[in-house]
Amino acid sequence: TTFSKGELSQILSLYGTRVQRGEWRDYAIDSLQDMAVFSIFRSSHEKPIYSVTKISSRSLIKPAQYVVYSGSEVLKRSASLGEILTFLEEQA
Repeated sequence: TTFSKGELSQILSLYGTRVQRGEWRDYAIDSLQDMAVFSIFRSSHEKPIYSVTKISSRSLIKPAQYVVYSGSEVLKRSASLGEILTFLEEQA
């Protein structure tokens, strides 16, 4: 499972805005068998403050799910990446 170019563009747009504000400093992207993870860091020496995950659906009918984690805590879950990014924008 991976993020599409469009999804990455949306995530990186928000990421760039938060970097300009000095709130976020680094990121990592991981692709696992059933999930893609975009981790956001305040510095490269810390654990991620947020992880945006795309969890694939094995069904053609059911869409992928997006989840925002802070550590192991689920902060937001949605079938819409836009909702997830709006949630992260509000976490200033």
